[in-house]
Amino acid sequence: MGLTKTDLFNKKQNDLAQMAKAIAHPARIAILQYLIKANTCICGDLVDELGLAQPTVSQHLKELKNAGLIKGTIEGTSVCYCINPEYWARYRDMFAGFFVEVKEADNDCC
Repeated sequence: MGLTKTDLFNKKQNDLAQMAKAIAHPARIAILQYLIKANTCICGDLVDELGLAQPTVSQHLKELKNAGLIKGTIEGTSVCYCINPEYWARYRDMFAGFFVEVKEADNDCC
């Protein structure tokens, strides 16, 4: 396996890249939007909402949970997921810091 060379970049750059990777799939965006709207849900609800297979939804939930964006609690045979407010705020702040206002150049550079 090749080297990723992440050590060439600072912690903030690596953290932002990891955050972007965690949400870089339309199914994960849809899951997050659904969780925000519903506030909590059971995995089965997501399968019905998204129209994806249970294993696919579970894999996306795992990625979001590993990234810290969601948290889950086991209730019997079901797992309820919700947004993790601490990490949500961290992602929001990191992306807001990245997407700073760009001033238009005085010349036509492109």
